[in-house]
Parts: sequence; C-alpha cells; structure tokens
Amino acid sequence: MSSIKKLGARKRIALIAHDNKKPDLIEWAIFNKTTLAKHELIATGTTGKMVEEALDRPVKKLLSGPLGGDQQIGSMIAQSEIDVMIFFWDPMEAQPHDSDVKALLRLGIAWNIPMACDRSTADFLMTSPFMHEEYNATLPNYTDYLTREIKKDE
Repeated sequence: MSSIKKLGARKRIALIAHDNKKPDLIEWAIFNKTTLAKHELIATGTTGKMVEEALDRPVKKLLSGPLGGDQQIGSMIAQSEIDVMIFFWDPMEAQPHDSDVKALLRLGIAWNIPMACDRSTADFLMTSPFMHEEYNATLPNYTDYLTREIKKDE
C-alpha cells in the first residue's frame, strides 16, 4: 500500500546546474523570481551563490555537486526534505561525477518528487496550481522489493 506525503504550499526547491547550464538556470530563476520568492531554495555550491546573488535572497547552499552536493540533495530527497528538484544538466558533456548525477535522478524518481531538467518543464512546474497550494504526493511502496532482496539473501 502506498503512503501519502503532504507537500505544503511553500515548497522546498532544490536547484542544481552543470557549469554550461548555470547561465540558463540563472536566467530562468530571474524570470521566475516572484514565484521562487514564495518557496525555500536549496542549491549546490556555486549554483547556490549565483542564484542568491541574482535573486537577492537567501539560498541554503550545500557542497559543490562533484564534491558531494548531489549526494546531499539525494539524501534530503530520501528524508523528505526536498519537494521539487530543478536540475539543468548538460546532455552534451560527460561529467566527472556522472554516477552521482544518475543516482540523484534515480532518487527523484524513486521518491516521486516533481523534477525538471530543462527550462520548458521547469516553467510548466512553476505555473502549475500545485506549486501554490498543498499537495498530497503518493509515495511508492517498495515493500515487494525489500521482500525479494531478503529472499535472495536467504
């Protein structure tokens, strides 16, 4: 049986961008400044500093992505401390921490959080009525997976 996670009207939004996508994320954040002002922003390293300067508002800054920031965001997702993830990743350039990126995206899907990896999807998320009101998100039930793993170990 699945459970419900209640997202408040004020969302906790993770902002992440690879180097080549940082200008795009900053431009997007400025465009969405009014909407973002209603939410709590959490970001990895340099992205957080850039967003904070561009929006002239506080951003909770974690480590740089390659130095563990991606994993910090992933941990926050698993602990229900992130409600939405905006991750402008670069599809044209391999990253030295690709395994961390893949793990972060997997956690976003596993915990059923709204995610955007490009500007169009991010714009759709920001303009959704659900961004401005409480929302009951369904959390997947992984009991069957755990049961299978226990049987394999026996």
